[in-house]
Amino acid sequence: MRTVTAVGHRGDPYRFRENTLASLRSALARGADAVELDVRLTRDGVPVLLHDATLTRLWEVDARLDALTAEDVALRTGGGVPSLADALHATPGRRVMIDLPSATPRTVRAVLGVVRDSDAASRVYYCAGPDAMLAVRAQDPAAEIALTWTTLAPPRPALLDAVRPRWLNYRFGLLEHGIVASLHRDGYLVSAWTPDTRRSLRRVLAAGVDSVTSNRVAVACAERDRAGLARP
Repeated sequence: MRTVTAVGHRGDPYRFRENTLASLRSALARGADAVELDVRLTRDGVPVLLHDATLTRLWEVDARLDALTAEDVALRTGGGVPSLADALHATPGRRVMIDLPSATPRTVRAVLGVVRDSDAASRVYYCAGPDAMLAVRAQDPAAEIALTWTTLAPPRPALLDAVRPRWLNYRFGLLEHGIVASLHRDGYLVSAWTPDTRRSLRRVLAAGVDSVTSNRVAVACAERDRAGLARP
């Protein structure tokens, strides 16, 4: 039976604030097979969970993350922004997709260090665009990578050879059955982000994807069941 991985996008953000421990735990409790989270560095080099470059949208703090120490962040958010180490500790034995927005080699080095120290390398995989994933591959030849792609033009063969992704991670609106089948023939697993409506979820599941990353992971799980597909 065909399997499809259901991934909670930043946890379960319709119920809890995104990229918080409560959001991650909620996604897993509601059926997610994995959680996706975003990681950036504080000024003192601590990997923490935050998608944006600033704390403004989520935490109403008008400051850039990279201008604050981890202690500053904790004080200004009431401890609401978890470290990557805390997130890995809160998801024992579960798959974690780490997104690395605007990552530099320094970011990658710090993140890989936390994953290694948390004994989580076997359950973590990484997603982002080419620059970040090239940095991951350069520092960890064994890393599992989902190369994020946002255009119908296929990745260049030289890029694929350098990154060696297991997954190609497409914006869901780009995917249809022919593209997915072609990627499968080339030996890649296909992930779709972020279908949230039942209609969009049904469409990408019918297209043959191997994974869906959704803000409504419980709905994604229900649509997977409706389609007669299995958990991994």
